[in-house]
Amino acid sequence: MTTTKHDKPMVQIIGVALDLGASRRGTDAGPSALRVAGLGEALRRTGCELALQVDIPVPAMETRKSDSYDARFKDEILAVCKELAAATEASLDAGFVPLVIGGDHSIAMGTVSGVAAHYRARQQDIGLLWFDAHGDMNLPGTSPSGNIHGMPLAHLLGLGDPDLAGIHGICPTVRSDRVALIGVRDIDAREREVLRESGIRVYSMRQIDELGMAHVCREALEIVNDGTAGFHVSFDVDGCDPTVIPGSGTLVPGGVNYREAHLLLEHCADSGRMLSMEVVELNPFLDQANVSAQRTVSLIQSAFGQSII
Repeated sequence: MTTTKHDKPMVQIIGVALDLGASRRGTDAGPSALRVAGLGEALRRTGCELALQVDIPVPAMETRKSDSYDARFKDEILAVCKELAAATEASLDAGFVPLVIGGDHSIAMGTVSGVAAHYRARQQDIGLLWFDAHGDMNLPGTSPSGNIHGMPLAHLLGLGDPDLAGIHGICPTVRSDRVALIGVRDIDAREREVLRESGIRVYSMRQIDELGMAHVCREALEIVNDGTAGFHVSFDVDGCDPTVIPGSGTLVPGGVNYREAHLLLEHCADSGRMLSMEVVELNPFLDQANVSAQRTVSLIQSAFGQSII
């Protein structure tokens, strides 16, 4: 990992303007919203330096037609995820810390595959901290919508479609006992069965309410760091309460508040073991004067070491 004179990482922002995995349009503008909100300069203020930014080419929905109802736009999403996996692996190979900005959550199949490939080449595994209001454990054929943004975690665990589950030739991409899912509060009926059978550690909003976010952070970090090189953070903004982040297409009331989200990411930074991060499902067309992007930028700063004192 390349670090600066402040012992902060050299960050490479990778934009993936993908919204093919969701029904509601607009997450393709998420990367632009974060950049307009000053993401690059905000990272510099934390002491990070920035490598040359990268964008992954993504086809527009209007130029494609999906013939599958089980996994809509599978071929296009698979192609994007393969390119993203290669870019993420190359970023780590160069000594950077990849910060992937999306886009819908289907891009995680590419991001995490690239991170896992980099460390697998060094005979190491990674942990995965997944922050989300949803389980993302649907499978083709059982998903109510066929939208792939509801399936990425299942595929990273080696379930579902073999092509989506084997990006970069790794299957499963992560071990279930090294995954922590935080903030979940909206699970489909069939998805619940898959989630229970998977063996991953789930911290629903009830656990957060009863245990407190600090306790959840400590337990989750133990899980994702146990026997690993470190962990990837997959941060879906809809894990936050809609009063915090209104600009997302799959809002669920009763979520993590602003201070709790900061605390989670501060713990990630304090651990010194965050290998990479992605931020997904920001939809500026549903936002209020880009406030969601501005707050998300602030949360990203916490993940990269911004502190009060």
